[in-house]
Amino acid sequence: MSFDGTGNDIFNEIPYISLSYSNADSQTSALRLILTLFPDWEHSDGKIEFIRFKDGITNTLLKAVKRRPGYTEEQIDKEAVLLRAYGNGTEVLIDREREATSHSLLAQHNLAPQLLARFHNGLMYRFIRGHVSSSEDLTSEPVWRGVARRLGQWHATLPILSAGKSAVIADAGMEVPLKSSAPTPIASLEEINAITPSKPTPNVWTVMQKWVFALPTTNEAQVKRRKTLQKELERTVADLGDKPGLGGNGLVFGHTDLLSGNVIVQPRSALAGDSKIDTVAFIDYEYATPSPPAFDIANHFAEWGGFSCDFNVLPTRSVRRHFIEEYVSSYTSHTKLHPNIDYVSRLFEEVDAFRGAPGLYWGIWALIQATISQIDFDYASYAEIRLGEYWAWRAEENGSREREGKEKPLRERRWAEE
Repeated sequence: MSFDGTGNDIFNEIPYISLSYSNADSQTSALRLILTLFPDWEHSDGKIEFIRFKDGITNTLLKAVKRRPGYTEEQIDKEAVLLRAYGNGTEVLIDREREATSHSLLAQHNLAPQLLARFHNGLMYRFIRGHVSSSEDLTSEPVWRGVARRLGQWHATLPILSAGKSAVIADAGMEVPLKSSAPTPIASLEEINAITPSKPTPNVWTVMQKWVFALPTTNEAQVKRRKTLQKELERTVADLGDKPGLGGNGLVFGHTDLLSGNVIVQPRSALAGDSKIDTVAFIDYEYATPSPPAFDIANHFAEWGGFSCDFNVLPTRSVRRHFIEEYVSSYTSHTKLHPNIDYVSRLFEEVDAFRGAPGLYWGIWALIQATISQIDFDYASYAEIRLGEYWAWRAEENGSREREGKEKPLRERRWAEE
């Protein structure tokens, strides 16, 4: 077998394999992909093994290893490859061209593993040693301080990629051709981008707009819900879209999906410096897009509760402030900010204001997943829980919860704790 070119200049250096991965024929299809990428694995000594990580709720992830005789686990891991296959129908939610572009950019900045190849329905890239975090790990101070440091580095050093023919990468001094985010079948790019006409696109708000346009409207209830969510998106952009953030334009290169499974805690033996703070790496960049820094941070805090949305473990005010202090310290170490501005207090207030936005974001996402995904996960219930976070925040912000004499929800109570 041989590699085919993709036809896109940016990917000329990244092999494209004209094969697909199939869950129904996992071992055989994965082996074909690996042997196309590394044909020497077939005839050299050592067994090829595939380790299936627990499926996420979007993709399938496999680790391919070549167990060469006499190699240590560390040496085997240096050759290991991660194979990530896209979930069914997720092109409605995710711009896969942009994902590969983001991965390449991150690798250039040593913030992502080397991207080895693309195939019809996925990517292959180098394995990062370490353990995948659990939601409990995220609440551990050595881990959350490590996340704060790494996220500050991300936001400070990575350039924002704009839509259009090209985007100037100021930090790296190069020009990278890009494909614009593909419109949904029922909306044009102009309609999607109209949600934030004065900002670089795509961004987290235009992503949400694209998702709203993609919501099903097969019955009256669905039509009504889409109209409601469109109104709430416009309302949220009006309320939060022009927060100053950090760095001047209010947007950074956000990961926007820092759940536990996307945070890798690297081995202690490889650490340098403060042993009380873990070194972490972020993986899976399919939702990476320009966003307000407060959105990325608030979204990460929401993920402390995991997919079960355990609000009891969300960070309190004091923990959030310590996280943001660590983040700002890292951010300022990688860039130049005006010393007379209290960025910690400003960002703390913005994260507080953004605490309901991730619920709207993932609630809309889950409503779409409920109609397209083949993964065994109750997306419909998850959508209601996440949208409930948004409505609870709105009720708190506008005072309607207190006026109606209702009890403050657990999530809002936890968020207000010192």
